[in-house]
Order: sequence, then C-alpha cells, then structure tokens
Amino acid sequence: MKIVTILGARPQFIKAGSVSREILSQKGAGADIEEIIVHTGQHYDSNMSDVFFDELRIPRPDYYLGIGGKTHGAMTGQMIEEIEQVLVKEKPDWAMVYGDTNSTLAGAISASKLHIKIAHVEAGLRSFNMEMPEEINRILTDRISSILFCPTQAAVDNLNIEGVKYWSTQVVLSGDVMLDGAMFYRELAQRPQGLTVSENFVLCTIHRAENTDDPIRLGSIVSALNQIAEQTQVILPLHPRTKKMLEQGNYATKGLTIIEPIGYLHMVWLLDNCSKVMTDSGGLQKEAYFFKKSCITLRNETEWIELVDSNYNILADADIDTILDAYNKFQAMNDFSEKFYGEGNASQIIVEALIQYG
Repeated sequence: MKIVTILGARPQFIKAGSVSREILSQKGAGADIEEIIVHTGQHYDSNMSDVFFDELRIPRPDYYLGIGGKTHGAMTGQMIEEIEQVLVKEKPDWAMVYGDTNSTLAGAISASKLHIKIAHVEAGLRSFNMEMPEEINRILTDRISSILFCPTQAAVDNLNIEGVKYWSTQVVLSGDVMLDGAMFYRELAQRPQGLTVSENFVLCTIHRAENTDDPIRLGSIVSALNQIAEQTQVILPLHPRTKKMLEQGNYATKGLTIIEPIGYLHMVWLLDNCSKVMTDSGGLQKEAYFFKKSCITLRNETEWIELVDSNYNILADADIDTILDAYNKFQAMNDFSEKFYGEGNASQIIVEALIQYG
C-alpha cells in the first residue's frame, strides 16, 4: 500500500511525524506499506532546515513544490495542478492530508479528481466562523474524504450534525496525533539557550492576522500583557508578522521577555515549565492541556470547545479588561485526567485503519 502525504506548514510536519514513525514501525513489522511525502511550500520557514528534520526525527519530503507567497486562489490553484502531477506519477492508494491549510484542500481536490482515496487527519473540527479560510478548507476537505480521522468526540458530533451518514466515507475517532507527538517530544525537549526564566513565567504567542493586523486588538493585547508582566514574567516568542506590526505601531513592550522564533523542542520545554499559556494559536491551546497548563485564548472562538466547557481554557478575545480579569481570576486546574484527545495512540489507530480499508 502506498500513501502520499501532502503537507504545507511546519506544524503539519510535526503532526505527520508521529504517523510517519508508526508507518515505519508497521513496515518493520512486515506490513507492505510505503509513504511518499509532498511539501507544497505553502509556508516558507527558515527553521525547517536539515536540523529540523533530524532533531524531530521526521522523514524529509520526497517532493518540494515551492508554492507560497500568493493569494489564496492562486496558491490553491497552483497546488492542485502540481500535486496532481505527483499523484499521477506515484499512483498511491491513499492521499493523506492534515488539518485545514490551503495545502490540505488542494491535496484533497487533486486526489478526488483522480479517484484516489483521501484520508483527512483532524477531521470534523469547526470554529463556526466562515470568515476564517481554515473553516472553509476543513469543511470542503471533510466532504470529499474517504476516511475521516476525528481527534475528539466533539468532532464526530459535528460531522453527525452535518449528515455524515449520507456521505461515502468512514468516520474513525482516532484521538489526536498532537498528543502522540507531545508525549514523544517531551523526552527530547531543550531549554532555549541563554534564556533566563522566573519560577512562574507565562508563555504567550500571538500570530493570527485578526490580532496582528488590527492596531486596536494588538494594542489591547500588548497593554494587557504589559500589566501582567508587572506581576510575573511573560515570555513572548515573536512571530515575524507580529514583530513587524509592533515596530510599525511603536507599541511599548519593554516589560515583556521577547525572544526570536524558536524551534519546536524549545517550545515544548517552555510549555512544560511555564505556569500558564496565553495564545491565539489553535494548536497551542491543546498542547497547554497536554502539559497540564491552563490557557487564556486571545480569540472569541475556538475549535476546542471541550477545553472551554470544562474550564481548562477561557476565551478572552482581545479586550484588555477581559484578558486581565481572566488572568487574575482564572484558577489553574489540578486535574488533567480527562481523555479528550485519546490515549496517545492516534497514529497507530490511523495507520491500522488505512491498512484495513486500503
């Protein structure tokens, strides 16, 4: 059985790494299985050097398409064309896509036109915000996939509400591959060199365009962080877009511990050692839970409603008073035993299902 995995951004490679390791394990145990990895180049990332793949023990891509820096339409259209050429050449049994990027949708469309079965990892997630390009990508990808690997029961419920029983697809509650990765990489985590941390520091990330490109929202978030930093250290690995906007707006950030973008193993160390997480990242909300940390989300919606409903996460949006109130009143949880995201064996469930339905 041959699988072509289509990826476009660094977080997708980290997620897919867990499944790739399971594929190699199954192959070593005698399974007739092969994976070909395609990197669309959607997000150029200088951190994705050879060291990135070596440190994270992730297979290097077999194809690099170099498609990025374009409008959504131009990017997606070119990806469809070039992914199609790879699929025609490789003739896989499965095209596997992850999450909700333009690369995800382009891979699914290319495979569907060639009648190649599509496996969607992280299926069924919904923010219910159709202004997000990611929401459109995930809905359309789900609808044309042959097998939907859902990370949570809430994702399965979303698909049931949408009428998945009438689609030609299989739904599998696999658990979350990010949990697999968190368990694996925790043992490899590295403290960022030269960084001095206090005992109860807060880890914060800001990168979503809705925050970085809106001066009012960005100013409100930064003001709140500065006030929090008067009580405890706030470590902010700064995304290039955020850095540019902060410099253009001349925002006061002297109270914050701003560091350059860091590798994933450094981020895992910060997650494991911080007291609380503040972020607008979808993935980091889950990882905060994996590492038993409460999270304040700088958005007004989330795909991970189970964390909000169970008081592990609070939606503070970009309102300064709400953020400060959340920080001051949001008590850290002690019990992180809920198995929202499975048992850490999602990759095994995914690969075994592909073999079963292959």
